[in-house]
Amino acid sequence: NTSSFFGDPGECAENKEPMKDIFLLDIDETLFDFPREEREALCRALEKRGIPPTEEMTARYHAINESYWKKLERGEITRARLVVERFEVFLREYGRADSPEEFSKEYFSELASGGKFYEGAEAFVKALKNKGRIFLVTNGAQYTQTRRIAASGLGAYADGAFISEAIGINKPSKEYAAYVEAHIVGYERSRAVWVGDSLTSDAPCAASLGIDFILYRPEGAPEGYKGLCAKSYDEALELIGKM
Repeated sequence: NTSSFFGDPGECAENKEPMKDIFLLDIDETLFDFPREEREALCRALEKRGIPPTEEMTARYHAINESYWKKLERGEITRARLVVERFEVFLREYGRADSPEEFSKEYFSELASGGKFYEGAEAFVKALKNKGRIFLVTNGAQYTQTRRIAASGLGAYADGAFISEAIGINKPSKEYAAYVEAHIVGYERSRAVWVGDSLTSDAPCAASLGIDFILYRPEGAPEGYKGLCAKSYDEALELIGKM
């Protein structure tokens, strides 16, 4: 269970003065190229069933999947229902009578072999590791996230991982954020910073904890966003260094 190893605060980089040395990092679309992995896993699952994948199909699945994760964040659906119902909708739209339960299992099996860093992401994680401790905060499934973390090598840098399915609580709930805070040895809010790509799952968690948040968005901050935003990993490191 990757949600149970939380490191020793004595392993932190030595601080001359209070500074950020507890890094809460989202995984997908912050460190890992999830859109690419999602697309590749779906294509392989379709091909195994003799269904030639198209760009239109992968784009449609992405849209369906996104809508269901937003429902989960709002508490409108359970995770168990999400992982099946998204494929019920997708397969029905393409006139397929395949079992959505079986297709879901095949998709997860394919996705578990992923774990592809964005360019520069691993160097970013290494730089943070030299400054303190890293804790992964993800809404992903335990089976896939555990394997992707291991396959990518990300686990070698992490002092802990809070996988929502493993702990039974989802981002962006205050309960998830509180669980993270309560299960990090030597945790102090003033020393923590949360980095993630989502304003609907990551930002609310940081806000409920009262800690600094950096939105990671290569395309820049959305209109109306007034908080910190990094368009590159170097920019994120610069922002952290000024805290």
